[in-house]
Amino acid sequence: MSERRAHIERITKETKIVMDLNLDGSGQADIHTGIGFFDHMLNSFARHGFFDLTCHVEGDLEVDCHHTIEDTGIVLGQAIAEAAGDKKGIRRYGNFLLPMDETLVLSAVDLSGRPYLVCDLPFTVEKVGGFDTEMVREFFYAVSYSAAMNLHLKLMHGVNNHHIMEAAFKAFAKALDEAVSYDSRITDVLSTKGSL
Repeated sequence: MSERRAHIERITKETKIVMDLNLDGSGQADIHTGIGFFDHMLNSFARHGFFDLTCHVEGDLEVDCHHTIEDTGIVLGQAIAEAAGDKKGIRRYGNFLLPMDETLVLSAVDLSGRPYLVCDLPFTVEKVGGFDTEMVREFFYAVSYSAAMNLHLKLMHGVNNHHIMEAAFKAFAKALDEAVSYDSRITDVLSTKGSL
């Protein structure tokens, strides 16, 4: 089968984003968003999901990090949807319970074509690096709606905000990797309706 790839460019008055995603990659990443910790999170997403991801962002960081992070989520969701294509033969569902030191985060994904986000990730600080912690929910909301996926993220245990955020990105990557993986028993789409 050919690799499932997407190339997305999005230009607004607030951000300019160019992204390439390969769902069948090896975890290679080239990330430049202007926010160091966000780069670290997207690198972790690519590495642990075995996705090849190039993401170059020019955002209005002189305002704050909001537009850069949210718009990147929009574009990543669009890229996931485009690369997944008709979804024939894929598992559709994925979940992962990811431990990181004292932290444990659950992520569950359904590539249903119906967007929904449940994000239960309480933070106790306003920022990790230059990344506002309230933007974690905004990022995953943008991804879930642009990709038309059902996405759940839940903190099972954890106190370190760096660990909570990183575990969420890694757990999402692992759950998505499972959801987009092929299963030889699935010959069409995994739905009683016949379409997703």
